Amino acid sequence: MPLFLTLLLLMLLLLLLSILFFVFKPWRFFLPLSSSSSPSSSTSIKASELERPLLSADDIQVSHNQTNEFPLDYDPEGACSPNQLHFRVPQDDSLVQKQISLPSNVPLGDSLVLDVIHDHLEDVDATGQTLVFPPAQFVETPKHRRSNFESDRLKDFVQGDISDQRSCLTLEVNDGPSRGLRCSVQSTNTSRLPLTLGRVSPSDLLLNDSEVSGKHAQINWNVDKMRWELVDMGSLNGTQLNSQPINNPKTGSRHWSDPVDLANGDIITLGTTSKAIVHITKQNQQHIPFGVGMASDPMALRRGGKKLPMQDVCYYEWPLPGLDQFGVFGICDGHGGDGAAKSASRLFPEIIGNLLSNSLARERVLSLRDASEILRDAFAQTEAGMNHDCEGCTATVLLVWVDGDKNLFAQCANVGDSTCILCVDGKHIKMTEDHKVANHSERLRIEETGDPLKNGEKRLHGMNLARMLGDKFLKQQDSRFSSEPYISQVMHIDKACRPFAILASDGLWDVISMKKATELVLQMRERYATDREKFAERIANSLLNEAKTQRTKDNTCVIFLDFDTCRVES
Repeated sequence: MPLFLTLLLLMLLLLLLSILFFVFKPWRFFLPLSSSSSPSSSTSIKASELERPLLSADDIQVSHNQTNEFPLDYDPEGACSPNQLHFRVPQDDSLVQKQISLPSNVPLGDSLVLDVIHDHLEDVDATGQTLVFPPAQFVETPKHRRSNFESDRLKDFVQGDISDQRSCLTLEVNDGPSRGLRCSVQSTNTSRLPLTLGRVSPSDLLLNDSEVSGKHAQINWNVDKMRWELVDMGSLNGTQLNSQPINNPKTGSRHWSDPVDLANGDIITLGTTSKAIVHITKQNQQHIPFGVGMASDPMALRRGGKKLPMQDVCYYEWPLPGLDQFGVFGICDGHGGDGAAKSASRLFPEIIGNLLSNSLARERVLSLRDASEILRDAFAQTEAGMNHDCEGCTATVLLVWVDGDKNLFAQCANVGDSTCILCVDGKHIKMTEDHKVANHSERLRIEETGDPLKNGEKRLHGMNLARMLGDKFLKQQDSRFSSEPYISQVMHIDKACRPFAILASDGLWDVISMKKATELVLQMRERYATDREKFAERIANSLLNEAKTQRTKDNTCVIFLDFDTCRVES
């Protein structure tokens, strides 16, 4: 019996030793390491050996919906800006990862450099939805140079006093699938800069072209150089300026290019088919017949340091292109993101300008001193031009114009709760109407739809607003939501009454009453009675700082118009 137990113990010991032997693999320390004598090995693999199936945008969307594999800020093109490089490595997310069979002489644990040899370039030309053409169509140049014609034109360009000038850039797509598309931005409208050109939302210039990358190129205003600059964002098919490529000269690189200056009349080519002509106009501040000040702040610190994304957009355009007598000033307060607010702020000046370019419509406004039809049509067309199902925004638009007798007029239209007030002789006049569900006037409108609100009900589907732009999904679910604007009466701006106007998002009005805001401006006017330099900008910043002091908890943007300094030129 003792002998049997001894044998059993020996067998168990042998089994334990065998297990430990195979787990720790001691033979690794005695075999020659000839294949790993160098820090890294280089192996060439043909491109045909790499399985690279295409993945369409629809497949990506389905995969995202079913598995939530991609993050919300997923970039289908994989390009990232220079300041994002230390956060994530640029990669081509449209390729499905496949296992690659490595040669047997490559040891585990060593680094491996794959030198991909292409048998045929066309075998690896297409990636994702962006159709790639052979790079041979590009003439690789290390640095962008303008033609002699462009240099001569720049020499003849009269800059004047640049420090006193504003610049307006307009892109007009004149060739490609999106021909006729236009986009304008002013150098002072920092909330809309930089301007992004691409195939996917939220690009500012959205091009329906399969050769254009999701985020293809970007235009920004260089404050130091007082110039517009174009940058290629690591696009697949590259960007050309006046037929010269500006993308990174390194073949196959997805890094951003160096910025190049833009000039009036330049032609930007995205891919091979989409071309846009650049219109740049210099506008001296003296051309605006009154003072204008803008200020904005996301108020992130009001939420205990939590990150609060900026969804408010303030903008203005004076004069409208080809319309020296008209200008537009506006506030858009976004919810669910800033996409709807940016779209609306881009569309309103363009649409109002197009409507007023009709001589009959323009003369009607000037003769009747009423722009109600123009504003109503502008809201309808802007709503129709916005493709935002789950994002929306308020919109307050103030249209200001000068008639043939040098009289100044203003009329306002709005949806939502971004408010505009006009102060005359120290008394404020509200030019807008709040469209909150809790407001009596809005409850009456909803009651007229045949589906009244219940007592105490202050929200519709979680929204405290019943009128807004965008939010197409909500409007399809409940017809009580509306984009019909409130339109104010026309106000004649008489300089003798020392008038001024304030447009602001609800971040200001949540903590400052209209009466208080008026009093603050009047106090500032007395304080700076002898120093009116940049007075409008001072007022806008003072109102913004007061909102901070009162600890507002929402994004805030302010536009101040000082009609007291109005000087209408003949």
